Amino acid sequence: MPRWKNIVVLAAATAAAVAVTGCGPSTVSQEAAQQSSVLELLANDLQGSLQEAADRTSEVETVRAAAVVSGAEDFEMQIAMDLRDSVSYEMVMEMEGEATTIRLVDSVMYMEIPEAERERSDGKRWMKLDVSAAEGMGIDEQMQNADPVQQVKTLLEIEGVTVVGEETVDGTPTVHYSVTATAEEHLALLEEQGKLDSAGQANAADQMAEFGVTEIKTELWIDEQYWPRRARMTMGEMGVMTVDYTDYNEPVTIEAPPAAETADFADFLGNLAEELRTTT
Repeated sequence: MPRWKNIVVLAAATAAAVAVTGCGPSTVSQEAAQQSSVLELLANDLQGSLQEAADRTSEVETVRAAAVVSGAEDFEMQIAMDLRDSVSYEMVMEMEGEATTIRLVDSVMYMEIPEAERERSDGKRWMKLDVSAAEGMGIDEQMQNADPVQQVKTLLEIEGVTVVGEETVDGTPTVHYSVTATAEEHLALLEEQGKLDSAGQANAADQMAEFGVTEIKTELWIDEQYWPRRARMTMGEMGVMTVDYTDYNEPVTIEAPPAAETADFADFLGNLAEELRTTT
């Protein structure tokens, strides 16, 4: 999992979902005509459509999504995010038949400790880490910028975006966009958008170099409401991540675990170091 730390964060940053507004009364033919018209605009007016999508997604508050990652390590994630005020999220990651829950609340990350490891933390279930003070991780900054506008802005700000064509995602008609950038261009954009600090950028660059990643392909599927429905990132040997958005602006409750059930990460490391000293 360590080599996927930045990808997991990018997943949260990529979890740029949007609110689907209700439509007023209309006939089936009117709806079909409107859908056809919007899809044509999405396909033919690329810059104008992406700008409209950015504008319409600027007021999203909560989102749920499902992510599938394949590559160096395979796993799935269920993601819930609250983008209001201080960004909060919960990810339930399933890898090799085991599930791990990760939460971010008020710039503090809580990671569920595997049951077999809880003895080292006095039986406590959660480990906490203040990510705002975690040098080089850049997680807090990335989460603060993990809003739906950012994903669309990525396509607005990188040259060479192309329209792949109309495609259906989970029964919803969409237009599929794609762009490929060098690893340097992609990381520079993330830093410019505030999603990576200089230390985080260096760390991500090192991981990409380790796997020989020289370019990154970003894809986005937008529906007739100008809402993203799917995002995909292809990073060479590091793998492919696909995120599907399902619930938009539905109630989401993300809370910090009870203090009595949490252990500080620094204390956990101290206990581990003490164990190593006594066994060597």
